[in-house]
Amino acid sequence: MSLYSALTIGVAGLRANSSALSGISNNIANINTVGYKRTRSDFSSLVTSSANISNLDAGAGVSAGSQRLISEQGQLQSSSSTTDLGIAGSGFFVVGTAVQNGAANDALRFTRAGNFAPDEQGFLKNAAGYYLRGWAAQANGSFSNNASDITALSTVNIASISGASQPTSTMQFNGNLKASQAVSAAEATYAATVSTTNMASGGVTPDFVRTVQVFDSQGGVRNVNLAFLKSSAAANTWHVEVYASPASDVAIGAPLVDGQLATGNVVFDANGKFDAAASMPLNLAFGASSAGAPAAGAVNWAAGLGIAAQTINISLGTAGASGGLTQFDSTSVLDSSIVDGTIFGTLTGVDVDAQGFVIASFSNGVTQKIYQVPLATFINPNGLNAEDGDAFSLAQNSGSLNLKAAGNGVGKVASKTLEGSNVDLAEEFTNLITVQRAYSASSKIITTADEMLDELIRIKR
Repeated sequence: MSLYSALTIGVAGLRANSSALSGISNNIANINTVGYKRTRSDFSSLVTSSANISNLDAGAGVSAGSQRLISEQGQLQSSSSTTDLGIAGSGFFVVGTAVQNGAANDALRFTRAGNFAPDEQGFLKNAAGYYLRGWAAQANGSFSNNASDITALSTVNIASISGASQPTSTMQFNGNLKASQAVSAAEATYAATVSTTNMASGGVTPDFVRTVQVFDSQGGVRNVNLAFLKSSAAANTWHVEVYASPASDVAIGAPLVDGQLATGNVVFDANGKFDAAASMPLNLAFGASSAGAPAAGAVNWAAGLGIAAQTINISLGTAGASGGLTQFDSTSVLDSSIVDGTIFGTLTGVDVDAQGFVIASFSNGVTQKIYQVPLATFINPNGLNAEDGDAFSLAQNSGSLNLKAAGNGVGKVASKTLEGSNVDLAEEFTNLITVQRAYSASSKIITTADEMLDELIRIKR
């Protein structure tokens, strides 16, 4: 029995080392494969357990198992494409086999192969044909980041937004009104709500007026005028009218007239500083074009414009801060006006930040977050099932799936970066030599056992 057992043991050695050679060969072949995770061969001895078998005869050879080292980080390498994504740390990109998440032919996969590029429809997919999933931005700009809801994901599409504008919401007015300005004769009959005696209609010439351009919800440019007339009623006080030009841009409710947006007074202290507490507030609220007739004292965008509601806060200064509107005995002047918002801009490119936000950039300087790419985590990532294209699927040994925002207890996403394979070529060649020697040694077991059996057969002769 011992000689026949030796033959069996030799065959087991050949089989085990052949399997190990296969794994090593696959590792070497994928040395340049993006996101490839190497396989390690683990040998274990086989023992025949019986009370009637001696320790010398108890050995039954060797078997070879394998473990894919999925959690082992590969080296990050720079790339030129902004949609090439690497992960520094733990986690996997969530991908699917179909364009639409949850489609009948869709299968959920997880990968570290981040060589994504847009297809003909703008959907991001990697070289293996897997489509990248992410959380799409909601209407209010937030992201639904449910840790376990796969249905909340959608396929990242960088062509889903073609352009963007940003309406004006704040404006800062920096300038000076001349303290020694003589009071105009027309100020005696000035009445803001009467067309013949106000500044918006041109009935009264303002002491100082400037036009500032603001942007509406569609990126259109609208003119807002700030007109000032020194008051005789109190020192350091000026009448103010804020009005649109042309007046037809707005629909206004009485007592406003002639395209007026706001009227009142601004006041300065004895040091020429703007007195916000004593001055009129300048928060302009525009109702949408579709809002119909405005209420008393309210302002809507004209119906023919078809634009959305908008609020513009005009800052003339803050107590104790530099800038804003002053009253010194120097020429009335507008030093600067700082207005946010932009005209319409076309898409110029996309980038991905460390938190996985896909950020669209536009020609007008606006940037907008359109997706957030989550990272999938597992209790035992090495227990995932390997699939074609350097992807993995859920398995019993992997544990449950959790989705997390990048950097939130998981790795960070690196744009213009690809994760190389985690294969160490020197180690694989060393393993190749040892496996080859072990295979040769196992074959010698069979040769020697055969010669001994031949000798045993010769005894009968």
